[in-house]
Amino acid sequence: MRRFAGCCRFLWNKAFALEKETCENEGKRLGFSLFCKFLRDWKKENDTSFLVEAHSQILQQVLKDLDRAYKNFFAKRADFPRFKRKGGHDAFRSPQGFKLDEGNSRIFLPKIGRVRYRNSRRTEGMPKQVTVSFAAGKWYVSIQTEREVPEPVHPSQVAVGMDMGVARFVTLSDGSSIRPLHSFRKHEKKLAALQRKLAKRTKFSANWQKLKARIQRLHRKIANVRNDFLHKATTAISKNHAVIVIEDLTVRNMSRSASGTLETPGKNVRAKAGLNKSILDQGWFEFRRQLAYKLAWPGGNLLVIPPQYTSQTCSRYHALRAHFAIENICRSDTLACRLPLEASAFRGGRQMTHRKGITQRRIWGAVKHASPVSVNIFRMECSGCPACSVPLPPLLPA
Repeated sequence: MRRFAGCCRFLWNKAFALEKETCENEGKRLGFSLFCKFLRDWKKENDTSFLVEAHSQILQQVLKDLDRAYKNFFAKRADFPRFKRKGGHDAFRSPQGFKLDEGNSRIFLPKIGRVRYRNSRRTEGMPKQVTVSFAAGKWYVSIQTEREVPEPVHPSQVAVGMDMGVARFVTLSDGSSIRPLHSFRKHEKKLAALQRKLAKRTKFSANWQKLKARIQRLHRKIANVRNDFLHKATTAISKNHAVIVIEDLTVRNMSRSASGTLETPGKNVRAKAGLNKSILDQGWFEFRRQLAYKLAWPGGNLLVIPPQYTSQTCSRYHALRAHFAIENICRSDTLACRLPLEASAFRGGRQMTHRKGITQRRIWGAVKHASPVSVNIFRMECSGCPACSVPLPPLLPA
């Protein structure tokens, strides 16, 4: 399996170098079909005759991935492709020729033979392709299947809005919240100590390799703990809510460094660096990605709204208050309360929807065509602030 992964990595780098050179010199691409012809010639050459050891379809999948990477780049869906290095992401994909024996927990891979594996869950449907990957000293196999699924209907009729944060990982409109895990923060000191030891070792020595493997296992542990937390949170939320509304946050811009340049140096760089580390440690984009497909399975829907002024617009009067901050106090006309902004924003949004006589089932059909100001899921209700001299508009009719 290591040889197969090495052949795939070598073919990617060789084909990518040729494709990049052709684009720079001639201004055109070679494409998948032409690379398949080159692959036959490369197998016959003495320097690259080891490619014969790998299955032909495994190598063809590499060329397909390279062609797709270029198409995604020109369509502005991904960054420019890069060369692959050993140990980065060793994997290969087989679309045919494999045989799955779930009863004995064995799988037959072409040109490799029968391999025993630990079955984590039973497969449903017809197996279509198999992907074998290597990470932190362990091999993993993922099986893609195809099956017919009836039109799903979500068992719940509850809709909820969510706000992502650092102090609270997520705050729901029903008043509940989930505490953050901080997987990286808990192992940060241990990881830093191991990396300092690695810097003092002779590069590529036996002790350097052992210590590097320990660091990789620690990174894998951090990722596994974070993924376990995200899967449990998204599963619980998607099972109990049919419609979820979330802000369209751009994590890349929010976690951008504040160091600035020599001409215009940044301010509060250290504090912003700590905030960036906390944001990236939460895994906001992965949380949203898991919510999207877990809601689609049972028939739910994930709605994404623009995040502009969501914490500064009053849900009752639709007035913009630029001085709103986390420390502001929300006062309702029916119940005087002192709540954090994250909780009062959603509660005010729910009061707004009920006052207008919109049920939870009817509101989501109008949300898709509404303006960002009229989507009252992340709005704050304000009864007037002494620091604001702008008069409040009248109450909207029910």
